[in-house]
Amino acid sequence: MKKAVHFGAGNIGRGFIGAVLSKAGFEVRFVDVNDKVIQALNDKQEYTVQIASEEKTSFTVKGVSGINSAQEPDKTAQAIKEADLLTASVGPGVLPFIAKDIASGLTKAYEAQGSLKQMNIVACENMINGTDFLRAEIEKHLDEDVKREAAQKIGFPNSAVDRIVPIQQHEDPLTVQVEPFFEWVVERNDWKGAIPEMEGVQFVEDLAPFIERKLLTVNTGHAAIAYLGLEQGFETVDQAIADSSVKQQVEEVLSETSEFLTKKYSLSPEEHERYVEKILGRFENPYLSDDLARVGRAPLRKLGPKERLVYPAVSLMKDGVEPKGLIKTIAAALYFNEEADPESQSLQNDIKTLGAEAAFAKAADLSNDDPLVQAVIQEYNS
Repeated sequence: MKKAVHFGAGNIGRGFIGAVLSKAGFEVRFVDVNDKVIQALNDKQEYTVQIASEEKTSFTVKGVSGINSAQEPDKTAQAIKEADLLTASVGPGVLPFIAKDIASGLTKAYEAQGSLKQMNIVACENMINGTDFLRAEIEKHLDEDVKREAAQKIGFPNSAVDRIVPIQQHEDPLTVQVEPFFEWVVERNDWKGAIPEMEGVQFVEDLAPFIERKLLTVNTGHAAIAYLGLEQGFETVDQAIADSSVKQQVEEVLSETSEFLTKKYSLSPEEHERYVEKILGRFENPYLSDDLARVGRAPLRKLGPKERLVYPAVSLMKDGVEPKGLIKTIAAALYFNEEADPESQSLQNDIKTLGAEAAFAKAADLSNDDPLVQAVIQEYNS
């Protein structure tokens, strides 16, 4: 049986990536530092995945086990040595830490047998070119011989993943609830060896359209619901999107990002419209509802120059299009004030000390007289 090592035994790891790998015929070993989850995986060797929908269906993922990387470094190294596929969903900030474990495993395998087996390493993170980042972090801990061998034997394809996991609590620490929809797209060109048959995984030549389609539809739409919904006094995603005014504004935002995406990547407008409708349907799923304050967290990152709001807005304005929906959403984001969120407090402090114009220009890496900055501030002050 093919063997997969997955770093991250959290809800995304178990409910999405691990479940797909198991269904594709892999024996899945989860690596994590959460001892309660790891022990439960080893005791039960299976777990339940519930689908967040009216039908409330579920299925069981079997033949799984766990390794505590903090307590069992040798077991972690051995699992990496034996793996045909290594995946990770730990969060971008944790990738540098697991890179050390992966590098240690590759080094021990090379020292033991003088070579590495062919395998692929894929970061399944909500970030652009996550595998490239993970590879660079791994290589920091490899000597030149192992690095050369890894370049020959190991594929490092980037991927794009999308599945909403609602906030949840279960008696069984392994049970996880996920939405029906999921998307996992992997770059074909950087894959080593034959492309495997994996139900639900799409291998493509160019990942960029899929990454930006997701970023500028799912993430932009989610942010718009949060900031515009909070402005209207709503608390949860399902409450906000059920309001006709908020939904109309979100649809306007997504029509603007659709205009940008279809032009940049020559996407079929009809096909992309169907994708947008599917995403709106996901937002309306009452079983996936989330707190708007949580969705709106980290406004400084979300207002960044390459992020979900500013990036498409700047691009459209350069083409002579005024993205009124995005402008209104950005203005609403400047009012986001959540005490528990450090970025929110930092943004509000900048607004207080620098003024809204300079604070937004700083976050978006734009000049104060940039047309987008002026349009946003006009909306902010209206």
